[in-house]
Amino acid sequence: MGANRRRGEVTATLDGAEHRLCLTLGALAELESTYAASDLNALVERFSSGRLSAVDLIRIVGAGLRGAGEPLSDETVAAMHCEGGVPGFAQVVSDLLAATFGSSDAKATASNP
Repeated sequence: MGANRRRGEVTATLDGAEHRLCLTLGALAELESTYAASDLNALVERFSSGRLSAVDLIRIVGAGLRGAGEPLSDETVAAMHCEGGVPGFAQVVSDLLAATFGSSDAKATASNP
């Protein structure tokens, strides 16, 4: 299963299996709603802070999985193991945001996971 970065896709090893993630327009709309963001710029500003909580990581990974067609709930994502642990999840989110918004626009760092 390969990811097409031009389409904003990344891959992650979760629970020992490779998964594709993509923040489609639907996934971005889901995140806008979750964070009560008025538009994509507000969402980018939130993610660009460089400080994301464990809940943020779960929500973003969940939206990315659903955007790629995997109907997994955030509760399911929260119970998954990522290669590399919490830093691995943070790297997946960073890669996903970079693939979606551009490498300099959004960086993720887990804050006190």
